[in-house]
Amino acid sequence: MRVSVRKSILSANDEQAERNKARFKASQLMVINVMASPGAGKTSLIMRLLENIPSELSRGVIEGDVASSIDADRIAAVGVPVTQINTGGACHLDAFMVDRAMDDLKLSGPGYLFIENIGNLICPTDFRLGETANMVVASVPEGDDKPIKYPAIFAQADIIILNKIDLLPLIDFNLQAFSAAVRAVNEEAPIINISCTTGEGIDTAVRWLREKSMGSGVYI
Repeated sequence: MRVSVRKSILSANDEQAERNKARFKASQLMVINVMASPGAGKTSLIMRLLENIPSELSRGVIEGDVASSIDADRIAAVGVPVTQINTGGACHLDAFMVDRAMDDLKLSGPGYLFIENIGNLICPTDFRLGETANMVVASVPEGDDKPIKYPAIFAQADIIILNKIDLLPLIDFNLQAFSAAVRAVNEEAPIINISCTTGEGIDTAVRWLREKSMGSGVYI
């Protein structure tokens, strides 16, 4: 019975995700589903990327958290439209939540929408949102073994960001081991090393975003 119910939930979510995808396309929005564990730097990365989107393009963020609006408040403070989803305990966003959030956000393109998923490396993997691309953020303090421990989320990533590389001199983190672990489950996604604190590597992430967006008719 549990298997049957789970299949039904995922099937309904996938159907809504397809409707979301059509909605995003009609609105000329490139949508990035940003996933990571808590503290990896999702919000800081999103804010860095938003800084590099020209003013003539629209920008928006759907902010997912179990509770509070701390990250949404940070984004709103820099003048970017944002709407908050509080799951009240659920460890992931789903396509229905995103659909309702879009009704509140009222964002139209051409432009970019970032969806900051709940901080978790397991639950978000099963729930499509209608996104254009999946961005997985890891960070140096977490250690280089995360792709081994949580292979599914790295396997489905379109891009993998390694954040906080400014801490490499202080932490025992093996870049080669991390890259090898990623490549064991995902041979194609680019791995981009950045520091949201110093700005190192942000230009490379922006370049990827620009290239990825070309197929969506949105350019930065």
